[in-house]
Amino acid sequence: MGTPQLTKNQSLVLGALSHSDGPMSAYTILDKLRDQGFRAPLQVYRALDKLLEHGLVHRLESINAFVACTCPDEHEHDHGVTAFTICEGCGQVTEFHDETIEQRLAALVRARNFKTEKTTIEIRGQCKSCA
Repeated sequence: MGTPQLTKNQSLVLGALSHSDGPMSAYTILDKLRDQGFRAPLQVYRALDKLLEHGLVHRLESINAFVACTCPDEHEHDHGVTAFTICEGCGQVTEFHDETIEQRLAALVRARNFKTEKTTIEIRGQCKSCA
């Protein structure tokens, strides 16, 4: 599965997230892209929806923000379990995937006859620099 064809707005939103030092809210993205013609939150949300669908960005539910996927090619946009560490001090977000965690969670949900759509783990705390 190759990289999907992105619209201009999707490319701009992905670029803003890819070059950001940390997660961004939709309104922060809108503010950053006003000079590129973005005028309404709906433009950002539409682009984010498609980028999420393609696995190119992730939504961090606990902080209501978005980050660019750090390894879209490695997983070909088919993330089983995506995990993040989120530093409460500096806001640094690190994405990681762990096969052992993924297998264990898959076994747990299978045992409960549950079909998962998406699994995201958000671990909040402090990075080494802030600790």
